Amino acid sequence: MRRVELPVAADLPGRLGDMVRATPWLLEALRAARDVDPPDWLVGGGVLRDLVWDRLHGRPRPAPPRDLDLAFFDPTRLDPARDAEVEQALTARLPGVPWDAKNQAAVHTWYGRVFGGQVAPLTSSADGVGTWPETATAVAVRLLPDDHVQVVAPCGLEDLFGLVCRRNPRRVTVDHYHQRVRDKHIIERWPRVEVVLEQRG
Repeated sequence: MRRVELPVAADLPGRLGDMVRATPWLLEALRAARDVDPPDWLVGGGVLRDLVWDRLHGRPRPAPPRDLDLAFFDPTRLDPARDAEVEQALTARLPGVPWDAKNQAAVHTWYGRVFGGQVAPLTSSADGVGTWPETATAVAVRLLPDDHVQVVAPCGLEDLFGLVCRRNPRRVTVDHYHQRVRDKHIIERWPRVEVVLEQRG
């Protein structure tokens, strides 16, 4: 599989913003999130990976995702009901979207129970994005009041636009990453993607 070579001076945040603005259903979802305005909100993960990789595979109209990840940061409410409140508000504003809202301030309270191990509290939504499982999915956007698309990419955008699936080592284990590659059918869906696999320790 040939890796896509990127120009050194490529404006990758600008390219991503252009792709988002050219996708009506995603732009509508971002407007809904902006209207609901949970604290420090960001939308990203798989929805942006699918958007970019489909476009780079010559599919101009990617299908809407099975879920739409919205991260927010509210340290005053760490209970699961806070996530549900945000999802309900989003659904009321834009029904029919599979919203999945997670308070990044509360991740440390449940992560070990779900995935094993203990993790330190996060400090912001961007900090949470920086722990997402693959470098290409550790990307999120926010629609600002002037309709500018703000891009948050703690691991950079090179792997996303370079069609590289690579484990983000900050949190996810090698086994969990390999399982995600299988479950999400990365190679089958995007045959030009270079999947970087690691030896289990």
